[in-house]
Amino acid sequence: MDYRELVSRHIKKYPAASVFENEPMSSHTSLKIGGRAAAFFEPSSVGELADLLAELEKSGLRYIILGRGSNVLFADGELSLAVVSSCGLNEITAEGDIISAGAGAPLSKIAAAALANSLTGFETLAGIPGTLGGAVFMNAGAYGGEIKDVCESVTVYENGEIREYGAKDCAFSYRHSVFEDKNAVIISARLKLSAGDAGEIKEKMRELGERRRDKQPLEYPSAGSTFKRPQGDFAARLIEAAGLKGRTNGGAQVSEKHAGFLINRGGASFEDFAGLMETVRKEVYDYSGIMLEPEVRIVK
Repeated sequence: MDYRELVSRHIKKYPAASVFENEPMSSHTSLKIGGRAAAFFEPSSVGELADLLAELEKSGLRYIILGRGSNVLFADGELSLAVVSSCGLNEITAEGDIISAGAGAPLSKIAAAALANSLTGFETLAGIPGTLGGAVFMNAGAYGGEIKDVCESVTVYENGEIREYGAKDCAFSYRHSVFEDKNAVIISARLKLSAGDAGEIKEKMRELGERRRDKQPLEYPSAGSTFKRPQGDFAARLIEAAGLKGRTNGGAQVSEKHAGFLINRGGASFEDFAGLMETVRKEVYDYSGIMLEPEVRIVK
């Protein structure tokens, strides 16, 4: 089976499915960089997702799971892979102090649901421009909070079955979860928050949002923090100390506002961005002896 046949088979089974061939990944990533994927699927139900994943596993075709693409750098040109978007699985429900949400639910909308139900514990994650699935996958965090702090359980598709992981089974650590090491696709998660004061929650979200706008180059396409925080230090401090703030490579630049962000100043290619990442890693290592580890996921 090739990608075209896969698309045809899926449309026959799900006539209303969101399926595209030769889809530009620059349209699905916050960096606005990337070539055309052979096939792009956005399932709207768990059943459709499970059927698609079963077909992909049988076919042996290469595929990846993508949320809002806020932490991914795709290569340019023709990409021989299927992209399965989780964005169609975006339902959010609140009951008591539990919020249940699909993998494709934006963190900003989960934060809004928490505020609407006077639930605290999600404020630090509100401004991260990703989805719940991606946040769980990499244990996303900001301003001292991480998804592990509120995650109660995760539902996944794994080896042809739907199963649930408790928080302890997720093996959360800094920017890592067990799902990075497994052939499991996150479907949804349950988040346990705490009763709070809506006014205080709203004010904290406002303050953190203001801090982001003041300190981060939100006016340019980026993938957020490009590198993981090295033990005992900060990537941005090391990059700036190595004299790299403002360094450019084609359309890519080390942000002059926040050295931890590599940005697309306009028309940056994969080679521009990946090349700048390697330059930063090499020169920081030469300066400090610390090799920065990318936080951005690279797909070629």
